[in-house]
Amino acid sequence: MGSPYVNFDYENFQDTSYVPIPQNPLDRVIGQDEAVKMALIAAKQRRHLLLVGPPGVGKSMIAQAMSFYIPRPQQEIRVVHNPQYPERPFVEIKSLAEIIEEKKEMSSVEGEVVDPRQVPSSVAERLGYRCPRCGFYSLPSDVTCPNCGQPKVTISAQGPFGDVFNVIGAAFGVQNSQERVTSTRRVGDREEVIVYERYGDKIRILDEKTLERRRKLDKRSPSKVIVPIDRNPFVLATGASETELLGDVRHDPYGGHPQLGTLPYERVIAGAVHEAHEGVLFIDEITHLGNLQRFILTAMQERHFPITGRNPQSAGASVRVDKVPTDFILVAACNIQDLQYILSPLRSRIVGSGYEILMEVAMPDTPANRVKYIQFIAQEINSDGKIPHMTMDACKLIIEEGRRRAKEIDRKDNALTLRLRELGGLIRAAGDIAVSKEKNLIEPEDVKEALSVYRPVEEKIKKYYGNMGAAVSSESTIAQRGEEYYFSYHNYREDRSYQ
Repeated sequence: MGSPYVNFDYENFQDTSYVPIPQNPLDRVIGQDEAVKMALIAAKQRRHLLLVGPPGVGKSMIAQAMSFYIPRPQQEIRVVHNPQYPERPFVEIKSLAEIIEEKKEMSSVEGEVVDPRQVPSSVAERLGYRCPRCGFYSLPSDVTCPNCGQPKVTISAQGPFGDVFNVIGAAFGVQNSQERVTSTRRVGDREEVIVYERYGDKIRILDEKTLERRRKLDKRSPSKVIVPIDRNPFVLATGASETELLGDVRHDPYGGHPQLGTLPYERVIAGAVHEAHEGVLFIDEITHLGNLQRFILTAMQERHFPITGRNPQSAGASVRVDKVPTDFILVAACNIQDLQYILSPLRSRIVGSGYEILMEVAMPDTPANRVKYIQFIAQEINSDGKIPHMTMDACKLIIEEGRRRAKEIDRKDNALTLRLRELGGLIRAAGDIAVSKEKNLIEPEDVKEALSVYRPVEEKIKKYYGNMGAAVSSESTIAQRGEEYYFSYHNYREDRSYQ
């Protein structure tokens, strides 16, 4: 995929504020053409990816950009109360069409909302809206009438048929109270039960059909949405704990007692593997998950994973929700030296249903790639939002620093480094210096000053002390020099590896 922005002549621009930023998120990834191409295929075909390379080369950016190329989630996951066996709640999957229909059904039981003056005066008085003495209307929360200053008195009489109305109302699950009044009204040649209830400064009217629909809804088992349909299809699970990754059931000190505690279904919490259903699950440094990799493998293979209480001392330990969907695209990332620590079956599953990609660490120093570097600088400034834009002369110094790092760190001649996260730190440091000087643009002298400050501490140690051993020796006390750990520092090579 080639960016349409690589042909502009940046020499004609005064600063990076004129540099166009691609709308396509994958076009914002610099120098990783093969990875971008495979990520686009993986998104469209729902394949897994393993990105291998050092930090800061664009692995996270590629994973996040993939979520823009997959359809929006079409399913909502709910946990439903199981009245026969509360510790085994049911899973309910609702499609978008079903959710829309359910919302229509819920709106059909809302009834008609009217002004208190539109209902019989006796009803308005019993609900507390109308003063029975002066006829003034006010909120039911007003204990005394604002007009006459007399206490509002609820009229309890319903006439000779009040008991009949109470019985009929009870059949529909409603009773007379200060919050609700049951009465009748004539519709054509028949009378129907009607219920008036408080609704803020209004009154809601429920007829027989509405009451019947509400009664049917009340018979349904209560449920809880654990993965909403309106969700971000990109889920970052880097460094997640076991409960964050796999879900959990919260503890209840009352053991889920129906009268005292919280029912089990209400305490179920989805994990990242469930939240990523129909989306992208990104795990950077996946080897840091250790044994948890096998659970990722199970979720990938089965496309569902149970939610259980993970603390054996918790009341949630006895709760289990089976077959919670986990149909996600896994994008895993690691460094080259950690590749051997990825669980073999998990890596096999990625290879069998996806691709492994070795990220580039440098790209050729060509005019087109220098333009991409300037695009990167503009992107970093825009995303930071706290530093000014950069002049083209200052951009040339950033490019030269990228060329130097490619040679010294990546061992690449005539190249530009793609370890762009560290280079982004240099851009921000130059921007902060420009802000401290109250400048409107980052100029070459700001970049030069940042270069003298924004250096890895290893480079500074080498400059001041010569090597790590000399640095440790200069800062150690006499007592520390006799310790075994002191001597071990002298066994570090210049590349920070231990010999």
